[in-house]
Amino acid sequence: MSAFVIGQMHIHSRDWMEEYFAKIPAVVSDNAGEFLTRGGDPEHLEGSNELPDAAFIIEFPDRDRARKFWNSDEFQSLAVLRRSGSSLNAILVDRLP
Repeated sequence: MSAFVIGQMHIHSRDWMEEYFAKIPAVVSDNAGEFLTRGGDPEHLEGSNELPDAAFIIEFPDRDRARKFWNSDEFQSLAVLRRSGSSLNAILVDRLP
């Protein structure tokens, strides 16, 4: 069953972005993932949480592949770079059967 990593990002500086966004698509793809949306133009529909600067959804074949991606050395090295100028809230959820 497919699984999705869904994230909301708050950007504090842009110094890291060029390198990160040049490399992240290949790391996702190498782990059998596919971006369904990335960046976008977040818009409030309900709630009072602060609107993120960017959001993403990545689809993986299953939770195991999503976790393998998240815990991979390649992604974690990019995550260190990303954390130098942003904060992220990310969750893992399953596709409906």
